[in-house]
Amino acid sequence: MAEPNWLIWAREIQGISQTGLTYAKDPFDKERYEMLRTLAARMMAEGSGLPAGKIETIFQEQAGYATPKLEVRAGVFDKDGRILMVREVLDHNKWTVPGGWTDVNLTAADCAAKEVWEETGYTVRMTKLAMALDRSTQGHQPPEAFTVTKLFFLGELTGGSPTTSIETSEVRFFCP
Repeated sequence: MAEPNWLIWAREIQGISQTGLTYAKDPFDKERYEMLRTLAARMMAEGSGLPAGKIETIFQEQAGYATPKLEVRAGVFDKDGRILMVREVLDHNKWTVPGGWTDVNLTAADCAAKEVWEETGYTVRMTKLAMALDRSTQGHQPPEAFTVTKLFFLGELTGGSPTTSIETSEVRFFCP
């Protein structure tokens, strides 16, 4: 399912305004970039039904060169070849492989291992970066305000036992 044009355009305008505000020296240029940020927030509000003020506040919190947000996921297999999956509370308890946003001062692989531990109670060692995807090409709902790149890692189970968390309602291995 393709994302709507209004969302793609609003993200692009927001990215231009964020990067422009980072590097602009001229006060008139800064004012124009602030106007673009407001326009992007209004576009996103119109398309999403969320308040424009709330969206603009989120945009104002972004600084520096605009880049995609980074998410990690982990495909972890046990000795019998079964894949570890969780029911993700925030995604209406749908089954998925463990994962989440990356954290500052950790490598993407370390973040994937941390997410597995936090969501499942298992310790793992990431062995390979298997795939990188643009989240918007996968039909995820609801759409994100920012571009998201997902990194999928493969990992080996090293210990632990199944434990749910505030993020997961069930942890289980499945035969592929």
